[in-house]
Amino acid sequence: MKTRSLLCYLVAAVAAVTVVSGLVQMLAPRLVLRLIGAAITPASAHFFGIVGMFMLLFGGALLHEVLSTPAQPIVALWAALQKVGAVAGVALGVVRGIFSPLALAVCGFDLISALIIFAYWTRIRKTA
Repeated sequence: MKTRSLLCYLVAAVAAVTVVSGLVQMLAPRLVLRLIGAAITPASAHFFGIVGMFMLLFGGALLHEVLSTPAQPIVALWAALQKVGAVAGVALGVVRGIFSPLALAVCGFDLISALIIFAYWTRIRKTA
């Protein structure tokens, strides 16, 4: 890691959780859909698995950025934007009745994650 700050560890943790949750969503989309109270159809499971693949990729890219040198602020910026998109998508899904209100916990995690990653991005872009 570039620094041993709490922020760096938080970003690494967010990235790792994103990798694991993306992998689970990619491999077992029906399980995740059931957990968030969504309808399970072949189409929803297929597309939810694709979303999981992108979570895995963005989380992996962010983890790679945190663990490597030199700093690559563009990776952190796009990972933060992915989290903002996830917040909007899940919140819209709850509003439209696609997901149960339990899915707002996912929204909360992604919102906090986006803020943490944006703080990290702000710090590393000054040194890059």
